[in-house]
Amino acid sequence: MTVAHSRRFSTAVKPIDISLLSKQLLQLGRTSNSDTFSEISRQREQLVSSLISTLDDCAGLNQIKQVHGHVIRKGLDQSCYIITKLIRTLTKLGVPMDPYPRRVIEPVQFRNPFLWTAVIRGYAIEGNILEAISMYGCMRKEWITPVSFTFSALLKACGSVRDLNLGRQFHAQTFRLRGFCCVYVGNTMIDMYVKCGSIDCARKVFDEMPERDVITWTELIAAYARVGNMKSAAELFESLPSKDMMAWTAMVTGFAQNAKPQEALEYFNRMEKSGIQADEVTVAGFISACAQLGASKYADQAVQIAQKYGYSPSDHVVIGSALIDMYSKCGNVEEAVNVFESMKYKNVFSYSSMILGFAMHGRAQEALDLFHYMVTHTAVKPNTVTFVGVLTACSHTGLVDQGRQIFASMHQMFGVEPTRDHYTCMVDLLGRAGRLQESLELIKTMSVEPHGGVWGALLGACRIHNNPDIAEIAAKHLFEWEPDIIGNYILLSNIYASAGDWDGVLSVRKLIKKKGLKKTPAASWVVDKNGQMHKFFPGNMNHPMSNKIQKTLEELVERLTVLGYKPDLSSVTYDVNDDGKRLILIRHTEKLALAFSLLTTSRDSTIMIMKNLRMCQDCHTFMRLASEVTGRVIIMRDNMRFHHFRSGSCSCGDFW
Repeated sequence: MTVAHSRRFSTAVKPIDISLLSKQLLQLGRTSNSDTFSEISRQREQLVSSLISTLDDCAGLNQIKQVHGHVIRKGLDQSCYIITKLIRTLTKLGVPMDPYPRRVIEPVQFRNPFLWTAVIRGYAIEGNILEAISMYGCMRKEWITPVSFTFSALLKACGSVRDLNLGRQFHAQTFRLRGFCCVYVGNTMIDMYVKCGSIDCARKVFDEMPERDVITWTELIAAYARVGNMKSAAELFESLPSKDMMAWTAMVTGFAQNAKPQEALEYFNRMEKSGIQADEVTVAGFISACAQLGASKYADQAVQIAQKYGYSPSDHVVIGSALIDMYSKCGNVEEAVNVFESMKYKNVFSYSSMILGFAMHGRAQEALDLFHYMVTHTAVKPNTVTFVGVLTACSHTGLVDQGRQIFASMHQMFGVEPTRDHYTCMVDLLGRAGRLQESLELIKTMSVEPHGGVWGALLGACRIHNNPDIAEIAAKHLFEWEPDIIGNYILLSNIYASAGDWDGVLSVRKLIKKKGLKKTPAASWVVDKNGQMHKFFPGNMNHPMSNKIQKTLEELVERLTVLGYKPDLSSVTYDVNDDGKRLILIRHTEKLALAFSLLTTSRDSTIMIMKNLRMCQDCHTFMRLASEVTGRVIIMRDNMRFHHFRSGSCSCGDFW
């Protein structure tokens, strides 16, 4: 039993009595002239067994050296079995391979493949892949044939440093030297190719493996999920002969991480029907899927599932953090706060989830207060996600000075290097505040190369402040990073349209047509009391209640007009007459969803609407005034943030 295992079953590791070991070894070493060969062999086996057992209990370098001394005195320093165990014990305790472990093998004259593998593995775990390869070369010079564990150690090392070419060379070695690929090496090879970003090679290895186990299947399923290819993941999963909890978890979390919440819930339900018990990771994936649906019904279901499997948010930090995120995304930030405050143990993920929750709801001061409390009153250190949350909070409320201070403190005070995501937040913060030139200068001085997110933030700010000149600069770079994302082209087209540059609009539309890009249709949806989702698309009046929805909207427009509502025709980016623009505006998807909710919900209930794109200025004004004339609380979640409309005001303070 290893030290790690022994700690699981006892409160403390039993200290090694070296003097007792010496007496035992001395007794075992005594033989008389009458001893038979078999008796000598038996005593030698006992001696080796005693040394191996003692090595298992070693908890420090000094103890290992004392055991090593006994090995030498008893003439066992040529035993590959004992020396291999010695090397593995040193590796387990994190002792650097140079100089001590490396010197241990030097006296051994006839090294077997297991001893060489222990050395190779030690260097690989250290991250010293060059020395691991060197040891492999020495092994081959001695004409020692590698074993499966040799290749698994080398392939793991290649995966850890993302060296695809080197991994391919060792892949070739497995065929050249062994002529076959066992399950264990095959699994390691798949893992290596996945980590190196070559999922096609991983699939070829999978297809050519003569034998597979559930780990083989699950590794590849999870890999497909990570790159967003859930179709291939699902096909592979359905072919899996025996599905265990890990395989089900890969599917549930994969769909959740790839914004397919309905499918995630479907697979979770299938898993339960198959009799498989969910673990903490699976439940967290289920909660994440519920968060994406953004409806209280699913939030309640998530809580019930967590309770069913005994994962209380107060005792399980992973579940607690997931519930905070879920409640925040379902528009109920107060319940997220309740979960956060009930947690007995909070880590950086808990704090980051709560800070992000406050940020997406426009409660910047609470996000900042929680951040400052975390860094001054707890031992929790902020990470990259924490700073994304705090900077987002500043961006959504225009707190430029506070955002600058926090951005500067990242490296200076907390040792966190700004990433592209942090620069994106800063560009967004400055851009929303109208400081477009300053945003552009910041991009030019970035310590890392700006990616699509950075240029997209600048382009979005240009849309808010109608600046086609800087927009063209941002779009040029953005089209290089994301040439097939149609939303970028539409954003530039809208900027041209707002500036009255219809030639610019036409040129962008020609480019879209040339590239064969298809526009992502706007969509808004609500979930009724029975959990059924009702989805609305622009101008699509195919809903069974279309006539009533249209009539309700017309009546609502009349009531809002009394309060001074005038359609914001600039929100329409099509070159049509004013009447055409008014017709387009009244059929925006969030307005259809609002009318449906007014018809089907009680007057004292909160209306919750989700949208896949950013809400336009006209719809924002419409929702704000609608909350006043109807007396209803309207919560709107678009792809940027939450808006809470109440009594004619919005939580964003019209800064968004």
